[in-house]
Amino acid sequence: MTGGPLEGVRVVDLTTVVVGPICTRTLADQGAEVVKVEAPGGDILRYLAAGSRTPAMSGKFINFNRNKRSIVLDIKKPEGLAALKRLIAEADVFVSNVRPAALARAGLDHASLAPLNPRLIHCGIVAFGTDGRYANRPAYDPIIQSLSGVAGTFERAIGEPRFVPMVMTDHIAGLIAAQAIGFALYRRERTGQGEAIEVPMFENMASFVTSEHLGAATFDPPEGPSGDGRLLSPDYRPLPTLDGYITVRPNDNRQAFAFFDAIGQPELKDDPRFTTAIRRTENAADYFTVQVEALATKTTAEWLDIFARADVPAAGYNRIDDLLHDPHLQDVGFWQFDEHPTEGRIRRTKVANRFGGGMREAVLPAPRLGQHTREVLAEAGYAEAEIDRMLQTGAAIGTA
Repeated sequence: MTGGPLEGVRVVDLTTVVVGPICTRTLADQGAEVVKVEAPGGDILRYLAAGSRTPAMSGKFINFNRNKRSIVLDIKKPEGLAALKRLIAEADVFVSNVRPAALARAGLDHASLAPLNPRLIHCGIVAFGTDGRYANRPAYDPIIQSLSGVAGTFERAIGEPRFVPMVMTDHIAGLIAAQAIGFALYRRERTGQGEAIEVPMFENMASFVTSEHLGAATFDPPEGPSGDGRLLSPDYRPLPTLDGYITVRPNDNRQAFAFFDAIGQPELKDDPRFTTAIRRTENAADYFTVQVEALATKTTAEWLDIFARADVPAAGYNRIDDLLHDPHLQDVGFWQFDEHPTEGRIRRTKVANRFGGGMREAVLPAPRLGQHTREVLAEAGYAEAEIDRMLQTGAAIGTA
């Protein structure tokens, strides 16, 4: 019993790295029972990040794989593949980020699995939609950032393409996949039927970028250039103060005029460049110049006090390590501490979203490689002698 809204939902997780694990962690955090099926070498994320205390347990892996159990199966061996299919036959959801052609060769595509389990929600997170010419190409987050226009927004803003320094497209696609699974589970409640879901990273991120930046190119023929000039300004960033940085975002007229009063330039309220939101957007470069020049004249603390009294949206600036001590995050109990059975004391994030009907009551620590192989196979109906044989042949691998 987990107590979460997905309590009773069983998920077989054949995913690695970030995009799949963030999807299945989201499901697990909401109470689903997630069995992470790993190849004999394990999820590569176990080894990619620095700072491990023990082998195969990187900090990044720990963050993305809480509330899951790990079983190791060699699905290149018939017995290992048969065991995976037995797990899927009793599951509600099967999630993979394996390329579609490889999935089909193993008989793990939806068409092959649907007769085995007609109620199965089969979610394939793919780099590219299977109807397009890029289908079955390998890809990681930087490939998608490059191709989808994410890196191109930096070129428009600062003159050269850059990647967002986190695997943003993996996070977004993984969360979209979790959302899609929730939708499919709801439909299954009404129809009794499972279905296939395809979540392509490229198309989702292309939609993400163009929803913001299609702009005048929404119209055919275009009414002007694409791109939101405010977001593409090189000054769309935290701006320097006398002693640090601050972010100020006055948008509507009340906020903009209050900002002009706060910086001691009330005459700008009558400046034709800034009298309406449309005019401020059209003159975004000038609007940002006003902000840059004004904010450099006082300390961050002074400006935050001034803007708070004027009810102008403003915030200080956190570096990554500052988040560990942010007072609001401390207020809401965002940082949680657990004793991991092999890794000792660890820090983790609290699930940010709340459900009034109940949340997951206990957090399972991220599993060691193959930690639950025996346990999960026994639950699937394998006799102890059969499990021993699979461990001896290498079709399954478990930790003592």
